[in-house]
Amino acid sequence: MKQIDGGITAVPGVRAAGVHAGIKAADTKDVALIVTDTPAPAAGVFTKNSVTAAPVIVCREHLSDGRAQAVIVNSGNANACTGEVGMANAQQMAASTAAQLGIDADLVLVSSTGVIGQQLPMDKIENGIQAAASALSPEAGADAAEAIMTTDTHPKSVAVEIEIRGTPVRIGGIAKGSGMGAPNMATMLSYLTTDARINPQTLQTALNRVVDDTYNLLTIDTDRSTNDTVILLATGHANNVDIVAAAGENYEMFCEGLQFVCTELVKMLARDGEGATKLVEVQVIRAKNRSDAENAARAVAESPLVKTAIFGNDANWGRIMMAIGKSEAEFDPYQVNVYLENYQLVKDGMDAGYDENRATALLAQDSVLITIDLCAGDTEITMWTCDYSYDYIRINADYRT
Repeated sequence: MKQIDGGITAVPGVRAAGVHAGIKAADTKDVALIVTDTPAPAAGVFTKNSVTAAPVIVCREHLSDGRAQAVIVNSGNANACTGEVGMANAQQMAASTAAQLGIDADLVLVSSTGVIGQQLPMDKIENGIQAAASALSPEAGADAAEAIMTTDTHPKSVAVEIEIRGTPVRIGGIAKGSGMGAPNMATMLSYLTTDARINPQTLQTALNRVVDDTYNLLTIDTDRSTNDTVILLATGHANNVDIVAAAGENYEMFCEGLQFVCTELVKMLARDGEGATKLVEVQVIRAKNRSDAENAARAVAESPLVKTAIFGNDANWGRIMMAIGKSEAEFDPYQVNVYLENYQLVKDGMDAGYDENRATALLAQDSVLITIDLCAGDTEITMWTCDYSYDYIRINADYRT
């Protein structure tokens, strides 16, 4: 496996665009369009928030046959909690995009991200769709990555080339998300492309599996968005033997590549959390089962007390013990060990006699790994989050103003 440039447009058969339509106040790109040369096998995973945005409902309907050819995305407005008008606007986004591309509207998937509760400025949306269709290019993946951002400080994009029995296969992806990030698909959006030859059912199974081990293990602030969406399109331009079942070496190789792309995007999302100064990885090992591992990791990753201590470079390990204790995971508190990187803070549930200066130095890095050994089984899991800084409050207090 090797990383390559180009993001979603590193994949043959994919064109993209990102343009400024004036939806956001700043003079920045706010409409993205991703198009495959022909209708492609497609898969999607969406928010489980019961307050569901209109574009998510449209996407689910249009993906019912497992095929799509285009994705239209706007940032700056979530089109959530907008009633019948919002639904009609989401459907109109699909219809207008289809008209520009000369394809059926059912082949167009729709996403929106931004402020909840406001109607889309459809005149600007229409102009943006037209401009994006005119700007489509096999080199414009970076423009699309920029156009889907809201409070993100930078675009997020990655691509790899893997080999499936000697045949090169490419997988690319972009993502946005900085706040309101606790996917359970599961304002996080991600678009993935591949040239693998794979049928829609197997593609969906692969995406479900990878999402569970990546996006669903990301948390910024515990808040699950109304718009969370992950979409995967497969152009079929590679010459690999068709992947027709969710089993076997070819399928596993594909999943490995997809897992790498999504993991890298998740790390970028966590590192760019609103006001974040550090990427934080919380690894739980030797848990009794998957549920206990995830509950313990999530309790630590989502604890405001842990996250603020990390921001302050304070090795206050008591907060970590408190968090795993409230998680309802099964373990013996006096067998727990906690590490920063490979440096032990807690031994058998008590102070390990660590050096405060060394622990402070480890926490001062821009990437922090916390490992929690529950000594209760053989299951492990990693979650990704970030610290809480003063800027998190400033950004969210001023979000609409």
